[in-house]
Amino acid sequence: MLGSDVLDRFVDEAPVCVMVRACLENILAPQRLDQLFREHSETQYERELTFSSLVELMSLVVCRIEPTVHAAFQRKKESMPVSVKALYDKLSGVEPQVSQALVRHIAQGAGNVMANWNSRTPLLKGYHTRVIDGNHITGTDHRLKELREDGAAALPGVAVAVLDPDRGLIEDVLVAEDAYTQEVKLAAPIFEQVQPKDLIIADRHYCTSGVLFGIKDRDGCFLMRQHMGHLRWELIGERRCKGPAENGLLYEQTMQLTDPDTGKRMEIRRITLELDKPVRGGDTELHLLTNLPPQAADAEQVAALYRKRWTIETAFQHITTSLCCELNTLGFPRAALFSFCMAVACFNVFALVPAAMAHVHGHEWVDDNVSLYYLTEELSGTYRGMMIALPPEEWSGFRELPALRLAETLVELVGRAKLSRYQKHKRKSKKRSRREYAPKKHVSTAQKLKARAAKKSAKKKTGKVKRKPPT
Repeated sequence: MLGSDVLDRFVDEAPVCVMVRACLENILAPQRLDQLFREHSETQYERELTFSSLVELMSLVVCRIEPTVHAAFQRKKESMPVSVKALYDKLSGVEPQVSQALVRHIAQGAGNVMANWNSRTPLLKGYHTRVIDGNHITGTDHRLKELREDGAAALPGVAVAVLDPDRGLIEDVLVAEDAYTQEVKLAAPIFEQVQPKDLIIADRHYCTSGVLFGIKDRDGCFLMRQHMGHLRWELIGERRCKGPAENGLLYEQTMQLTDPDTGKRMEIRRITLELDKPVRGGDTELHLLTNLPPQAADAEQVAALYRKRWTIETAFQHITTSLCCELNTLGFPRAALFSFCMAVACFNVFALVPAAMAHVHGHEWVDDNVSLYYLTEELSGTYRGMMIALPPEEWSGFRELPALRLAETLVELVGRAKLSRYQKHKRKSKKRSRREYAPKKHVSTAQKLKARAAKKSAKKKTGKVKRKPPT
């Protein structure tokens, strides 16, 4: 598969770029994407511009290979049989269910490849953990006629994502064009698909009687922060101290919930974390509700599991900063939501790179040392030149590879990668000094440095310079 001399040179100098291109060629095979479109589209149809061509073009934008949709169109103009207006019309017409199906399709393809590698230790043994969170797409430019005279931010939609933290894949996304759609209502199909031994971790927005009783009725488990106004509850027995935690003191107490619609009752565990320092909202206590049995997870494990909710926030950050999920030039909601789902799909493809590295070097080492920023930086800086040297027909051999063979190829490429190029650099937290009121709007940095040098020189003359003790 890696027989070309030109390809070998790119493998030596930019292996991540080659890995991502091979995965895109395999998982985003045009025939499968066009079939996916035909299965889920209800009103939009294909003529000259196929759905697979649209996906290919948008992948260049969300991976930061091209800066804008128009720039990507200019780059591929010869192979695009439509005008730029027709392209934007196509983008603004992609139906939400098609965008959602695209994410699920890519996640399934990436998961099939990962199944051939060493898996990460599950967050909770014996349970299938899912982390759920919502994301409001950022405001767009006021290009649409209806928005030009409105000063408020134009929000093109909202999305709820489902992260599998054990594999690092966003396996599902539900989107709504109305940005004011409640996240808990949008996520209803997710909760309806809960299976026995599923563990759902979510924030307090989703902590409602309907959600908690629905998960319990399906023999699933939940771990959510309590929302004081969404539940009918009563505490039972005394609160028991469970010892110190990472950032506070843990307590546990039994709570009884009542479903206001059916009158059903359910006893669950309430884990309270008394914080050493208040959170941003000023709360000094966090109340976590779970129906996990104590033998599966004690209070300390429950608190540690809830902290893993931030893994989906980290994923959203990577999708926003390392990739480009929010294009403020796409004002139509369907276009903006399709762009977001494309970024999620590419995030799942990208997840194969650190997963292949983890198979060779271990998950803990990769988590501590490999930076997704430098991985995407190599892709955006090399991809265009690589596609000139290696045109699309050179990659056709990857298209029909079975998941096992693709997994073996990616591991082979990892063996030739110089991992020091992707080293993560963790910044230490610095205590921010309180700045005094400045009577002037600006200062000269050069003058400040000159004053520091003069002060240091004066100390040397008086012999008051602090010297480090000999080692």
